Amino acid sequence: MCLPVCPTYALTNQEQSSPRGRIRLIRSIHDGTLDLSETFVDEMHFCLDCQACQTACPAGVQYGALVEDARKVIAEMGREPFGLRFIKWILLRGILSSNTRTRIVASLLRFYRTSGLQQAVDDSDILSLFSERLQSKHALLPAIADANFTDHVAELVPAVSPKRGTVALLTGCIMNVAFPDIHRDVVNVLTKNGFEVLVPKQQGCCGSLHAHYGDAEEAQRLAKKNIDVFGALGADALIVDSAGCGAFMKEYGHVLGDDEKYAERAKNLSQKTKDITEFLADVGIAQTHARQKDGGPAKPAEEIRVTYHEACHLVHTQKISRQPRDLIRSIPGVEFAELPEATWCCGSAGIYNVVRFDDSMELLDRKMKNLASTQAEIVLTANPGCHLQLQFGIKKFGLKMKVQHPISLISEQMGQVQS
Repeated sequence: MCLPVCPTYALTNQEQSSPRGRIRLIRSIHDGTLDLSETFVDEMHFCLDCQACQTACPAGVQYGALVEDARKVIAEMGREPFGLRFIKWILLRGILSSNTRTRIVASLLRFYRTSGLQQAVDDSDILSLFSERLQSKHALLPAIADANFTDHVAELVPAVSPKRGTVALLTGCIMNVAFPDIHRDVVNVLTKNGFEVLVPKQQGCCGSLHAHYGDAEEAQRLAKKNIDVFGALGADALIVDSAGCGAFMKEYGHVLGDDEKYAERAKNLSQKTKDITEFLADVGIAQTHARQKDGGPAKPAEEIRVTYHEACHLVHTQKISRQPRDLIRSIPGVEFAELPEATWCCGSAGIYNVVRFDDSMELLDRKMKNLASTQAEIVLTANPGCHLQLQFGIKKFGLKMKVQHPISLISEQMGQVQS
């Protein structure tokens, strides 16, 4: 049952590139009947870790944990491909593990964009002299925002309607510098729905990318740092607007289950972690549309046709699918068009579109054909990797649509006040 939903099996039709085949490989390594070969290493990293197979599996096999453990063994044995090892060392350990280094690199990328150099490189096609792949990868660079979210937000943002509770917000690493507008939209929606929002400055990267690519030690260190910060706040919930981050933080209890000091605290924080769409569905959203100055409902804006791409770690890992759709359909003036193969991976998968670029682009082509068929003006998705990958695909295929987080569309409607 897992074969039809596996994107890499669809690319190769090879048993070894399916969940079932990879489990056999993992078992053979464990039993000592197979050496840790180049084929094994390649298959463990050819996998997207999208976990669609877990959703399809009637036996509930936790495939994601198996492949991530296999990647950990590969890393510990020093058998990772050089390119992957280099990217992990530079991007994951070197940059994202540190708030300071993330901010420094963000400043450099911001200058690269605002100076016009980034656009000039894109327009000149100069990198294609070295490699067409390098030119395409350059276009995947995130557009770093003019200011980081945490630079312009108080550590406590009060509710602007009768208070219903207190929540904390994960600002993370990439989201903080590349998607501050999404964080602002989350705060806008939460405060207008009666929740004060805590934004602690000492928080940092959740560790999800490190864990997915076999760096368990660093993932645990980052998890402990966030547990120390958020565990001291006493908030009703920890709100996350990035599917990959939320999925991993919900696993903190398992990741640190053997740590005497952190096991219970990790479990408690995992239980409090909520995706923003999940949280609003649980508590009930009090306002999803614009209000006139006298408090009455505003006239719906011109109808917008939207579709929804399901981020893998939201639908497959967190099992959240209905809630975003319900919220989207609740927005006045929205015509919802179902996306064919909405749960099929777009090919982003953390840093997959960098280390396995060609495979990633084949998956993106399939996603773009499905997106084009919806004739939507907006594609909604709830993960930064998907956001960037879909933006790249839309530009590449010349589609006339934009990418948004579902909460941003809700925030736009709530923020429109008519006189």
